[in-house]
Amino acid sequence: MTMNDVYIIGLGMLRFGKYLDRDVRDMAHEATRLALDDAGLEKSDLQAAFFSNTFWGMFANQHSIRGQVILRSMGIEAIPVTNVENACAGASTALHLAYTGIRAGMFDVALALGSEKITHENKALSLGAYASCMDVANFEDHLKMMERVNKSFTLEIPADQTPPGDGRSIFMDAYAMGARWHMSRFGSTQRQLATICAKNHWHGSLNPLSQYQMDMSVEEVLADKPVAYPLTRAMCAPVGDGAAAAIVCSEAYLKKLTGARPIKIRASVLSTGTDRDLDGEDIGERLAGQAYQAAGVGPKDISLAELHDATAYGELHQTEAMGFCPVGEGGPWAETGATKLGGKQPVNTSGGLECRGHPIGASGLAQIYEIGIQLRGEAGPRQVEGARLGLAENGGGNIGVEEAAMCIHILEK
Repeated sequence: MTMNDVYIIGLGMLRFGKYLDRDVRDMAHEATRLALDDAGLEKSDLQAAFFSNTFWGMFANQHSIRGQVILRSMGIEAIPVTNVENACAGASTALHLAYTGIRAGMFDVALALGSEKITHENKALSLGAYASCMDVANFEDHLKMMERVNKSFTLEIPADQTPPGDGRSIFMDAYAMGARWHMSRFGSTQRQLATICAKNHWHGSLNPLSQYQMDMSVEEVLADKPVAYPLTRAMCAPVGDGAAAAIVCSEAYLKKLTGARPIKIRASVLSTGTDRDLDGEDIGERLAGQAYQAAGVGPKDISLAELHDATAYGELHQTEAMGFCPVGEGGPWAETGATKLGGKQPVNTSGGLECRGHPIGASGLAQIYEIGIQLRGEAGPRQVEGARLGLAENGGGNIGVEEAAMCIHILEK
């Protein structure tokens, strides 16, 4: 069996935001058209498609054939369409499946597409939906586990810093638990989390496709509304809608194209979490090792990264898990400015989930979009100089103390 190198030749994304007047379908159509235009291809050129979405069935009762509904309604038919549901890692999983099919020689050009609408007039419905990304039958046990773990920390929580659990998703409590563990175990601080968040707000202010485009200081982040200690509202990804797409092809197909600006996929890995405690081996550490081995590179070779920062603690943790700094030192590492534009290894130049936004079924491909335009040198005021290798880490759902699923991609100029 021959193995093909796989290339991204088309990227499309619309600005993430709150779009009460738009739906999953029309946002997906826009992202697909943008990716096709970017690749210089027609709809009829696509040989397979992988569509990621998480909540359409819950909000609008469209289950079962989501990808077929999306693509048929824009005249893409008679090709294999696979529906992908992998919580927040759905879009990167769609890309992984497209990559896998091309590597196996099953087709030469494929679409990976993610579209999600989460804003709703009923805010409780929007926030409640996130709980479906956990083990629903064992939800009460999960809450009890979090309560037990939180009680084990030697950490004083300011009285005004943890409001009641209404008005936020359960994932903010899960991230807050991880952050408190890190503070208790390694001495990291709320101010370090605010440094990460302020950096992402600056990056987001330079990104025309970012949901939030306002710069914020460390003090403004700390003074924002408390969500779950140590997290303030600015440190948490907003609810939002959007779509993103990538078109991938084989090396043989690439050779037939003129004017392509290809990005090589050096590694594409997918895995699930394990039943571990907070001191056990992290899914990100394990999967990063696999990605680096597949790509034949190490953490020091990565020019920039898009990491899954559903909260600022997510970024702190993942900079450690990806090997960019030693475990326990993510906070001080951020304070050195290493992860900021102009720093040693910029992270979340898009603004990350905290600012670019996090429409769950589209987020993984938004990360790929950012890495892709950076590697092409097309990122404008937030361009990373000399960008050669980019890493995207995208986690999805939660079982126990870590992600239920995760994808890591390493892309090369």
